[in-house]
Amino acid sequence: QVQLAESGGGSVQTGDSLRLSCAASGYSYSRHCMAWFRQAPGKEREEVAAVDSDGNTIYADSVKGRFTISKGSDSNIFYLQMNNLKPEDTAMYYCAVSHKYCEEGAGQGLYNYWGKGTLVSISS
Repeated sequence: QVQLAESGGGSVQTGDSLRLSCAASGYSYSRHCMAWFRQAPGKEREEVAAVDSDGNTIYADSVKGRFTISKGSDSNIFYLQMNNLKPEDTAMYYCAVSHKYCEEGAGQGLYNYWGKGTLVSISS
């Protein structure tokens, strides 16, 4: 059984940084896409960043240049480094894993497994 667990969320001020982590257990697929999504109150869940097993990355326009997705030396953990945070980044952040390569614009349907989320709150 694959399980994903996020950590690293919190409440910070505008301009601060946070690093989210996602630990995946029970996962052993060589081809995969690992992603971060977020959902703000009253809004749809949106894809923030993704990285596949070949190291290719995708970023939402709203976070390009500020967020970086990466994988740990242990292939079952990945991160989202968030710099220069803004109030509009406030959301519940979820990690997700797919058996397939990342596809830009594919959305939530690409992903097979989801974490329960970690809350990120940015105050101005």
